[in-house]
Amino acid sequence: MWSDDFEALSAYEKGEFRRIGNYMLSHTYMVRYMYDPTKQMTLPNSDYLTAVRLYPILSDYFEVTGWRLEKDDTYGMLSLINTFDHNRLRIDRFTTLFLYTCRLIYEEEREHTNDFHVVRTDTQTVVEKMRILGLLEKGKSTQKERIEAQRTLAHYNIIQKMERNTWNTEGNQILILPSILMIISNQGINDMMIQLEEMKGESADERIEKEEIIDEADN
Repeated sequence: MWSDDFEALSAYEKGEFRRIGNYMLSHTYMVRYMYDPTKQMTLPNSDYLTAVRLYPILSDYFEVTGWRLEKDDTYGMLSLINTFDHNRLRIDRFTTLFLYTCRLIYEEEREHTNDFHVVRTDTQTVVEKMRILGLLEKGKSTQKERIEAQRTLAHYNIIQKMERNTWNTEGNQILILPSILMIISNQGINDMMIQLEEMKGESADERIEKEEIIDEADN
């Protein structure tokens, strides 16, 4: 049982187990490589390496508590999924569309990615693509919408800001991380485009009331 394996860990490893477990519950996704703004390069994520080392015990523990920890060794990412379909994050319409647009950009550029499996873009590029797709209200977005959308997606390790400073009202350089594949799979892209078309045709009242759900890798 996982508890026997846990007791066999050193005091330090037990602390790392607790820390990584809490991190996954808060952030849902973790990736193998993260960008270091100080060194201006992509480096291995030490937390990911720790999580992989403890993966068998973490996986067994989460299974007992109603969660499923999944690992993708090809793209280097972990995701935590609630098996009871609870604890799902509801996000606003703009953030949903920003996420979908990032996924489209990732799909368009992924064949040009390096071994880190990240796609580099910026806020303006994402928003402009949203505008071209007809997803923006009156063709515009607010600074608050853009910052909050990026802040939310960054918290869940779906995108990462490349600058050290806080989120800029004028936009930022961002990395789209491979964890976005766990939210919207290849098979889900066509469905996603249908949903985008439907959302474009919604009335103003429907848009205000509509809340999209990030499906934690069930798509």
